[in-house]
Amino acid sequence: MLSIIGILFYLGFVVLMIASAWKINTKANQPGWACLIPIYSAIVTLEIIGKPWWWILLIIFLPGINLIWLIWMVNLLSKSFGKGTGFTFGLIFLPFIFYPILGLGSATYQGPAGLK
Repeated sequence: MLSIIGILFYLGFVVLMIASAWKINTKANQPGWACLIPIYSAIVTLEIIGKPWWWILLIIFLPGINLIWLIWMVNLLSKSFGKGTGFTFGLIFLPFIFYPILGLGSATYQGPAGLK
């Protein structure tokens, strides 16, 4: 019985995170379904934050340094929706709370923060 509850909790968590990513994409005028395809999802995120597509190669092929790029991407995503550095820390350390706030909340897409 306990494992069924755990499975249902996990599935609810997965649905919440997919719905959040879907809404983040649609708020940024990108296709929502893109969050379901791994590499394409990263490319769409790069478009949202205003960085070139070839950044995906840096993220994939540079071990260690890719962590810095991923943190930078999360920071630029936060800035693209008008949020600050504190929100970036929330996205990194409590993603199950802050991604739904970003996607399902009242945050609006301000434009790619990477072009400033």
